[in-house]
Amino acid sequence: MTENDFILFDRIEVIKKTIEKYGEENFYISFSGGKDSTVLHHLIDEAIPDNKIPRVFINTGIEYNEIRRFVEKLTENDCRFVIFNSGVNIKEMLNEKGYPFKSKEHSCKLSMFQKKGTETKSVSKYINEKSFGCPEILKYQFTDEFDLKVSDRCCYELKKHPIQRYEKESGRNISILGLRMGEGGQRANHEGCVVFNNNHELKKFKPLNPCSNEFVEWYIESRNIELCRLYYHPYNFKRTGCKGCPYSINLQEQLEVMAKYFPNERKQCELIWKPVYDEYRRIGYRLKRIEEKRLF
Repeated sequence: MTENDFILFDRIEVIKKTIEKYGEENFYISFSGGKDSTVLHHLIDEAIPDNKIPRVFINTGIEYNEIRRFVEKLTENDCRFVIFNSGVNIKEMLNEKGYPFKSKEHSCKLSMFQKKGTETKSVSKYINEKSFGCPEILKYQFTDEFDLKVSDRCCYELKKHPIQRYEKESGRNISILGLRMGEGGQRANHEGCVVFNNNHELKKFKPLNPCSNEFVEWYIESRNIELCRLYYHPYNFKRTGCKGCPYSINLQEQLEVMAKYFPNERKQCELIWKPVYDEYRRIGYRLKRIEEKRLF
């Protein structure tokens, strides 16, 4: 038995025991159409053949068209796939709640500053912390002169609130997520496969959490799993998610790929995220300083 075989056996056992303990009727898979959630879909089927667990895709309006087509194709042959529309007007929501900028932490701290008009203890710590705090190039934002409304509410409004509606309507309130520690970022700090609420009720189940990139690639190849076209040549995406998201550290590369293969989607991103992109370009952060006429 190889190491990957051992990991697979362990994950299957964890899935079987967890779903049996809490009842299959209470679970749903949060399906993004990306690589990890596609692996999760197949792994759940391998662990529990003939399961009836819904695969819920939240259609926010800013997924890549290829991702949406991939999910729509899956719904044609598998009734467990559910497309749930967020019903959110993105531009209105961003104008009201605020735009994402740099990261969720930065957006949260900046939103706190903008609401209070002064530094709180946590904001001051973020601004002055040298290793993991606010980059020098962005400290100017914690002043009254910076007038772009920023917040970390985007993901909540577009994804978390709609999925809460789905839970209420379906009666299924335990989400199975394809999150992995190996993806890095904030997810690297998410230990364990189960998350409970304050009432000690299971709310999230992350069976892939300890799995490495190497295991995921091995599982895809050994099970001959078909992914969304974006993961293959000539696109070669590593991750998908919301297109043009300002949180992406590879934003410049994403926009260049879209300009080449999906020009209309690139234009959509420029319209949706314009205030953030303009500021990124103005200060030379994440996006190159280029003239407007060259954007499209």
